Amino acid sequence: MNGWENLTALLGWAVGIWLLIINVVAVYLTVSDKAKARKKKWRVPENTLLLVAALGGSPAMLLTMLKIHHKTRHPKFMVGIPLILLLQIALVGFLLWKF
Repeated sequence: MNGWENLTALLGWAVGIWLLIINVVAVYLTVSDKAKARKKKWRVPENTLLLVAALGGSPAMLLTMLKIHHKTRHPKFMVGIPLILLLQIALVGFLLWKF
């Protein structure tokens, strides 16, 4: 392997680790927000949930939302999270095609 291949392999690992971490965070925040909603306590801000989705946590957040029936009546989430996911898939597809 040359230096460029080593760099791309390292970058691939870093992205994979990031996606694992951010998706775990997305599940935690979604479940936590649901629990707090039931107890009528301080909630996770919607912008925080959307930011975590935009940073790569959209797959886990969407699946968790559907599984625990959280935020499923909110168009901001039921349209926004799938849209973020589609844009992320398109970006990955473009990057794989281009590079």
